[in-house]
Amino acid sequence: MNVFSQLQNWARRLKQETLALYLAARHPLTPWFARVIIAGLVAYALSPIDLIPDFIPVVGYLDDLILLPLGIALVLQLIPPAVMQECRESARQRFADGKPVSRAAALMIVLIWLIAIWYLAHWAGLTV
Repeated sequence: MNVFSQLQNWARRLKQETLALYLAARHPLTPWFARVIIAGLVAYALSPIDLIPDFIPVVGYLDDLILLPLGIALVLQLIPPAVMQECRESARQRFADGKPVSRAAALMIVLIWLIAIWYLAHWAGLTV
């Protein structure tokens, strides 16, 4: 297996594990403190603001490569194994049925882009 195939496989597993964590955060048997940490991890992973900006060569990605896996490892210790197994199976099933689609996330991204375009147009004096 070449490096590109290994990276594709790793990315697919990471997406599946991320979905499993999302499902675990919504599971009624997941402790509240694990839900808080999952929300923080997701917010940090999706945030445009990092502890160390990504444009700094090598060091910029270290926080993502260290903090996120450590956070995931912590959360996996806090979630009951039966819950995590159930969520992993559900995530695996959803990926087997096709790549999961979130219309709410798509709508949020479109809204963010529209607001950004409006703001830039307003700043440039193109709006009335």
